[in-house]
Amino acid sequence: MLKFVTLVCLLGLAAGGPPVTKSREEIEAFRTFLETTRRDGPSLEERMASNPQASAWENSGKYQGDIILDDEQINALVEEFASGRNAYIWPNTKWPDDVVVWEFAEGVFNSDQERAIIEAINDIERNSCVRFRLRTPSDQNYVRITNRQDGCYASVGYWSTRGVHTLNLANGCFRHVVIIHEWLHVLGFLHMQSTYNRDDYVRIMWENIESGKEHNFDKYESNLVSNHALPYEYTSCMHYGPYGFSVNGQPTIVPLWPFDGEMGQTNEVTALDWLRLNRHYNCPGAWGKDVAPQTNLQDISA
Repeated sequence: MLKFVTLVCLLGLAAGGPPVTKSREEIEAFRTFLETTRRDGPSLEERMASNPQASAWENSGKYQGDIILDDEQINALVEEFASGRNAYIWPNTKWPDDVVVWEFAEGVFNSDQERAIIEAINDIERNSCVRFRLRTPSDQNYVRITNRQDGCYASVGYWSTRGVHTLNLANGCFRHVVIIHEWLHVLGFLHMQSTYNRDDYVRIMWENIESGKEHNFDKYESNLVSNHALPYEYTSCMHYGPYGFSVNGQPTIVPLWPFDGEMGQTNEVTALDWLRLNRHYNCPGAWGKDVAPQTNLQDISA
C-alpha cells in the first residue's frame, strides 16, 4: 500500500519534457478553466444529484474540486503554462509557529455544525503538534469558516499577503473526515493523486473526464512537492475517488495495484495521513517513525 504527497513550501504543475510555448487558444482555455472555478455555480446538492458517485468535495466546483485560487495564483499559473514551464513556485505554506488562526463567519452555523467543526479541530490537535486559536481584532491573516451552499472547499496553505483565508462548508459537507480534508488543505496539502509519482500507481482515464475538467488531474513534480519519505496511499483521505469529474459514469482514475480499503474514502483519517501532517510541520518524533516499504506489488493494469 502506498501513500501521499503534501504541499511543502513549493508547488508546481507537472512539466513533461522541454518547455514548449503554448498557443493563444490553449492559454485562453487554461485561463478560462481557472476562472470558471471561482464563479458561483450550482448548489452542492445539485452537483451531487448530477454525479452521485463522486464525493462532496470533488463535486464542489473549484480547482481540483475544492481548492480556491487567488488572482495572484491564477495569473502566475497562466504565465507559467504559456511559457511551457508549468512550474510556478508558491511561497511557504506552513502556518507560523504551527498555529492556525480562525473564526466562524457570523451567524451562519447552527450549534451542531459548530460542534462538528470544533471536533475536527480537536482531532487535528490530538494527532499533531498543530494548534488552533480564535482570531483577535489584531489578527490580519486568519481562516474564516463560511457556509455557502455551493460546496466544501478551502484555500491551500498560509499566505502572509492573503488576509482572509477561506474554508467553506455547505450543509452537505458535515462529515468528520470531509471537514478534516478541508482543514488539511488549509494546512498546506494537495490531493494524493497530484504527486509526481502517481502514474506508477493509478491510471487517469482521460476519455471519461468531463470536457474542460482535465486540468483537475494535473500533477506536481518532485522538485516542487515532497512525499515526506512516505509511500503513496490509495486510501488516504486526500485521494480522489474513482468517479470524480466523470462525464459518463465510468471511472476517471483506476488503481494499478491491489490494495485493501476504498480509494477516495471519507470514513477515516489514516495513520499515514496524520504522519504526513506531522512531518510537514516537523512535529516532535515524526521523522523517527519507521514505515514499512511496499513489497510484492502485482500490476493489475493489464
